[in-house]
Amino acid sequence: MSTRHDDSRGSRPGGGVKPLGEGRGFNRERLPKHLQETLPAPHESVTTRSHLRVNDIHEGDARLLLPRIEPDSVALSVWSPPYFVGKQYESHLTFDTWRSLIKTVITLHYPVIKPGGFLAVNIADILCFKDKSMPKVQAEVISRRKSKVTREDVLRAAGEHPEMNRYQLAELLGCSEQTIDRRLNGNNIRGGKYETQTRVRVVGGMVEEWALAAGFYTYDRRVWVKDAAWENSRWASLSYRAVDEFEYIYIFWKPGITTVDRSRLTPEEWRDWGSRGVWSFPSVRANDDHEAKFPVELPRRLIRLLTEPGEVVLDCFMGSGTTAAAAVMEERKFIGIEIEKKYVALAKQQLRRVQPKLPDVH
Repeated sequence: MSTRHDDSRGSRPGGGVKPLGEGRGFNRERLPKHLQETLPAPHESVTTRSHLRVNDIHEGDARLLLPRIEPDSVALSVWSPPYFVGKQYESHLTFDTWRSLIKTVITLHYPVIKPGGFLAVNIADILCFKDKSMPKVQAEVISRRKSKVTREDVLRAAGEHPEMNRYQLAELLGCSEQTIDRRLNGNNIRGGKYETQTRVRVVGGMVEEWALAAGFYTYDRRVWVKDAAWENSRWASLSYRAVDEFEYIYIFWKPGITTVDRSRLTPEEWRDWGSRGVWSFPSVRANDDHEAKFPVELPRRLIRLLTEPGEVVLDCFMGSGTTAAAAVMEERKFIGIEIEKKYVALAKQQLRRVQPKLPDVH
């Protein structure tokens, strides 16, 4: 079944019904007034330099390279940004620089996504960052205590021996001075008594806000159920919080004509995942060559669902090259952007394994 939704056509001043922009099927005048005023006109923000080569992975900052992609040429951009959860490659980021990075990257997508195309962002819906303003006392993890000395024991001993310092109290009670300090000051949190606190924020609303401001509209979201992250997770730590075992895929739409063709999938695929909001498949078992690889099944499904063979798929945080590999497997073209030189080499190596004779990959 194939249908077209949103004709995105309107009357132009002076009469006649015609798409704005030859062959684009997109009428700028149909956008809300505030977007007409703030968004760049077609090609306005694109430099005169040569466009980024298709079927290649380009080394550099996404904020500098996205404007070099041919306007209105990308059918789907699918990527997973830094999650701000303590990975080495994101250690230089503060919350403010992370927020600026993602907002800018989303904004720069609007000129390059074709009308009716999609932007898909895979991200865990929690964000962990340091916050000096948070109270130190967060939890008293009784089940993990190595000493049976309680706060009440310390207070009683301190009341009976006001002249004693914490070292003397520790000797009296038969414990360490760190135990005395923990019981009195609540410094038994993960990271130690001098470690800045970890604050958690939900990020879905922020991502949607940035996409809407760029000119996109929320189209869909899928939930990816993966393997549970246990005690090595900064999110769960020693608390009542649930383990992190799912991520979101937020899908945003650029106004224009979108061809809906369910025949891209088999009836079984449409039944099992094409029409389902929850996708269940395991994460990558070994991140030995990259800290945060996602499984090829994730971009493969999005590519199958939202693009036609021969169309261009973009990943501006390419990492180990999974999205490009999925595009090749599904007979789509790709553009990759990656800031780390070693990961550019890794991604190209992975592509050669998928299709050794793939042309134009340098």
